[in-house]
Amino acid sequence: MLFNIVLIIHFVAFLVFAGQLLLLYPQPEKRTNNLTRIIGIALLITSCLLVAFKYPALNYFKIIPKLSCFLICSTLIGIYSGRAMPEKVYKIVFGLVILAALIAVVKV
Repeated sequence: MLFNIVLIIHFVAFLVFAGQLLLLYPQPEKRTNNLTRIIGIALLITSCLLVAFKYPALNYFKIIPKLSCFLICSTLIGIYSGRAMPEKVYKIVFGLVILAALIAVVKV
């Protein structure tokens, strides 16, 4: 039951994170806010909790790359929080978010 609650929180946080990045796409100056950074941290925490709940039977081929994507995204969002994000960094972050989503849904 607790695993499902954390999974739902993780999924909703991921949707909000991706949605906020998608809303920045048409803007010429891409600025993230503190909420984006907090949601990135929430993604990392819920990812770690999901790993802790399923510890003995883990699929490391999915967990390590997805957690790495979230860690890189959260770090870049934290660095550029409140400042204008360069276009290249924005594309890297958005690409990593899409890659994390694809890793999550691909069956290994």
